[in-house]
Amino acid sequence: MHKYEARISWKRDGAEFTDHRYSRGHEWSFDGGVKIRASSSPSGVPVPYSVVEAVDPEEALVAAAASCHMLWFLYIAARHGYVVESYVDNAVGIMEKNSEGKQAITRIKLRPQVEFSVERAPSAEELQLLHHLAHEECYIANSLKSEIVVEDI
Repeated sequence: MHKYEARISWKRDGAEFTDHRYSRGHEWSFDGGVKIRASSSPSGVPVPYSVVEAVDPEEALVAAAASCHMLWFLYIAARHGYVVESYVDNAVGIMEKNSEGKQAITRIKLRPQVEFSVERAPSAEELQLLHHLAHEECYIANSLKSEIVVEDI
């Protein structure tokens, strides 16, 4: 068993509260000392109560799914003897009502662009298999109810 922790901290800083005119800006702290500015999404809570420059939870969920998939993909590609030169994914999360009528990230679209060394690159079918295997192993994909799809392979 592994345990993962994050510290989330927020302060009112004297703002009114019951009228909902308080900043949603807060901080995520992780092991190793990494700190990230976080906030609600400006699409859900208007500026100035959301912090545009901060990461919102929905973006973080999409990034976590894409990052997990990429890390497994790199591992599996190396295990199959492929050398990956670069990997870029412009992932997108779709927020809409789910089958219970609640707002949810119902789909995460992964759109990885992978460059392999010129010595050996997988065929289209082999690339699809590498992504399939990565998806099967990804802890985040295995943890979510939302569908996670890989596009443009």
